[in-house]
Amino acid sequence: VQLVESGGGSVQPGESLRLSCLASGFPLNNYAIGWFRQVPGREREAVSCINNRDGAAWYSTDVRGRFTISRDSAKNMVYLQMNSLKPEDTAVYSCATDAALWACTKRTIKKSYDYWGQGTQVSVSS
Repeated sequence: VQLVESGGGSVQPGESLRLSCLASGFPLNNYAIGWFRQVPGREREAVSCINNRDGAAWYSTDVRGRFTISRDSAKNMVYLQMNSLKPEDTAVYSCATDAALWACTKRTIKKSYDYWGQGTQVSVSS
């Protein structure tokens, strides 16, 4: 199992970024992909997830309406489109995957996934 994130960078408040997560070594359609973020000194928090079995997606209240998760199964890619970015969105963003049926539903996300990428830095400042 391998996950590789890309697309991070430095932007100003109000701008957008799209993060990509390239998955390999497992059948993506049978797994959930989650996006998590962490700031040094703070607990990791879940941002969004998608259940590739049925397309169900979940968003944290902090990002709902601004971020959109999507998938391209043919490319083994999951994306996180981040719009209207705020300084408080600054963090290292990691994608992760888990095979549990309950890893991602419309209402909940499993708190810790089984496999993780290395992370990509997102910085939002003026």
